[in-house]
Amino acid sequence: MKLANDPHLYTPITMRIIAKRDLCPDVRFFQMVPAGEFKQVKIDYKPGQFMMLSAFGAGEGPFSISSPPSRKGIIEFGIRKAGKVTEKLFTLRDGDTVGLRGPFGNGFPIEKMLGKDLIIVAGGLGVVPLRSLILYALDNRESFGRIIFIYGFKNVEEMLFNEVLLEMLDSDQIELYLTADKCEVKDDKYKGRICEGQVTGIFKDLKNIDPGRTVAAVCGPPVMYKFVVDKLLEFNIGKNNIFLSLERRMKCGVGKCGHCSIDYIYTCMEGPVFSYWDVIHMRDLI
Repeated sequence: MKLANDPHLYTPITMRIIAKRDLCPDVRFFQMVPAGEFKQVKIDYKPGQFMMLSAFGAGEGPFSISSPPSRKGIIEFGIRKAGKVTEKLFTLRDGDTVGLRGPFGNGFPIEKMLGKDLIIVAGGLGVVPLRSLILYALDNRESFGRIIFIYGFKNVEEMLFNEVLLEMLDSDQIELYLTADKCEVKDDKYKGRICEGQVTGIFKDLKNIDPGRTVAAVCGPPVMYKFVVDKLLEFNIGKNNIFLSLERRMKCGVGKCGHCSIDYIYTCMEGPVFSYWDVIHMRDLI
């Protein structure tokens, strides 16, 4: 636990919800700040880490951080309604409080990415933790080369952060590719801007990839990883320069429940971010 004023792993701080909005019918975006006696607490984290968020009276669960560490003071989460804790969180209003512990696990190795080109690939809800990395890179644009972001989703209605992403399409700071499994576009603002197909279909459009200076970050449904990694390897990107987030396996965060274990590895403690080289032999992963 890396809280400047509270190093104890099991002690939550109080956070106040200052804003929220629906990203799609079952995913809500929350912005929070430290509250009460914890107002001066500074929460340091890396893109890719996760926190334990508690809804008082309902329990707690692990959620990936969606805000970049370059924007201090506010912590953001994108949360899908999927159980008792999240159902409680969805009933909360602006001004209500929650508990927060963390951050936990390892994030993306920013120090290894500095000065490099980035290929960032998100599938579905995987865009939530990768948003932290993307915004951090954009906030520190001079420290990175090309930023290529590929985001795939089932249909336009399930595209998260849609308004911001449409603005990014017109930016010269990032190369953005949006693709939907089924692209039935009814709104004119999306026409001609979203491809149809899976994220792997976009790789044929990527030009002038320099494998010696490229680092990749991937997060999405487990079935996606093998096919995306194969495409990255076709560019001769090193296995130690491809990073995968296994954030969907998190539960207790401290290696006690065993929910996240794969063979002998507790992904909540040694991950959730791993290089492909580290997980290439993990059972039931790639």
